[in-house]
Amino acid sequence: MKPKSKILIIAGSDSSGGAGIQADIKTVTSLGSYAMTAVTAVTVQNTKGIKSVIPVPADEIKNQIIFTAQDIKPDAIKIGMLHSSKVIKKVVESLKKLKIKKIILDPVMIAKGGTKLINDDAIKNLKKIINQVSLITPNIPEAEVLTGVNIKNKDDMILAANKLLKLGAKNVLIKGGHLKSKKVEDVFLNKTNLKIFLSLRYNTINTHGTGCTLSSAITTFYSCGKSIKKACELGIKYVNSAILTNPKYGKGHGPINHLNSMKIDKKFNK
Repeated sequence: MKPKSKILIIAGSDSSGGAGIQADIKTVTSLGSYAMTAVTAVTVQNTKGIKSVIPVPADEIKNQIIFTAQDIKPDAIKIGMLHSSKVIKKVVESLKKLKIKKIILDPVMIAKGGTKLINDDAIKNLKKIINQVSLITPNIPEAEVLTGVNIKNKDDMILAANKLLKLGAKNVLIKGGHLKSKKVEDVFLNKTNLKIFLSLRYNTINTHGTGCTLSSAITTFYSCGKSIKKACELGIKYVNSAILTNPKYGKGHGPINHLNSMKIDKKFNK
């Protein structure tokens, strides 16, 4: 079967396979599309935490992007971990050359175990590229860093999303998994539409890589012709199914099941 679309993933590697570029490849592949990569950093980690982060030289990241896309032009691009200002600048240079319209930015800043993955100067530069992407998908800690809003509830999430729009974002999806509530509320916002996606919260610590997986799923659905809002809805359902069927690997925050059949249970839609 021919892949539905071609996705270029710009992100860091996770040696444990649950997050980062490994999760991205698994997601894109399981949803029927073709994954290409530009690795920004190599991490030494497992489900219990990160031991070290080894950055890839910025020029080589740019070379990966340009050389790959010159041969196989991507239909969409997913951006994950960009750990320094120099890397961000080189990625921006690459995007200007490629002129790909469908770009999803997952502003990876903090690992599940709390390890910081990006420096303060890079955060400032990351804000400058928000207006160049189709969608930004921060979790609550990332949205707080980007906007300065202390997020305690759904209204705070909406406020932060509005601030991201003022920074130039076209579409925003703030993920609500960090709030303590019976249901997970994800806030989607653009200039004309507000949508709250409701999902059941599952009693599991096996949620490693959910952010990477979600942004890659959204990129895949979006690249195949779905609207950005519909792509978010389908991406959230895919992640929920992957959490529910997680394989229970590791002694810490285990991975989710990227190979889930995506036969969404009726309770997802309640």
